[in-house]
Amino acid sequence: MDQTAKILEIPVVVTEQYPKGLGPTVPELGAEGLKKYSKTCFSMLIPEVEKELQRTPERQSVILCGIETHACIMSTTLDLLNKGFDVHVVADACSSRSQVDRLLALSRMKQSGAFLTTGEGAILQLLQDATHPKFKEVQKIIKDPAPDSGLLALFQNQNPLFS
Repeated sequence: MDQTAKILEIPVVVTEQYPKGLGPTVPELGAEGLKKYSKTCFSMLIPEVEKELQRTPERQSVILCGIETHACIMSTTLDLLNKGFDVHVVADACSSRSQVDRLLALSRMKQSGAFLTTGEGAILQLLQDATHPKFKEVQKIIKDPAPDSGLLALFQNQNPLFS
C-alpha cells in the first residue's frame, strides 16, 4: 500500500507503538523517509495524528493496516468510526500474534461498520478505472500474487464470524 500511496500522492501516517521498548518500524515495511509518531496508547488517534487528519478536512475515508489487529488497528478503527470516518481495514496487511485475536478483531470491526478489504482490492478501488493515468505504474505493484496472509483458511466453510 505504501508504494501505491506514493504514486497516487495519498498521505500516509505512521505510528509506532512504544519504539523505545518494542523497537522501531522495520525497514521491510517501506516506511523509510516517512514521519513516524511514537505512541503508548493503542489507538493511533493521538493529537499529532488528529492534526494530520485536520489538514485535509474533506477527507471522509481512511485505509488502515498494521500490527496487532486486536489492539492498535481495532482501537483506531473504533475511534475513527466514532469521528464519522469511513474506515477500510486491509485485512491481509494486518496481523496479530494469534490468528484467533486477528479473526475476532476483524469480525468486530466489520460489525462496528468498518469495511474489510485486501491490499489489491483497496488499490483497485483507489484507481477506479484502467484508464487512470497512473494505472500502469500501480499495476506493476499488484502484478504478482500477494503472499499468503493466512486468511483464506479462516474463510473456508463459511466462517460464521463473517456472515
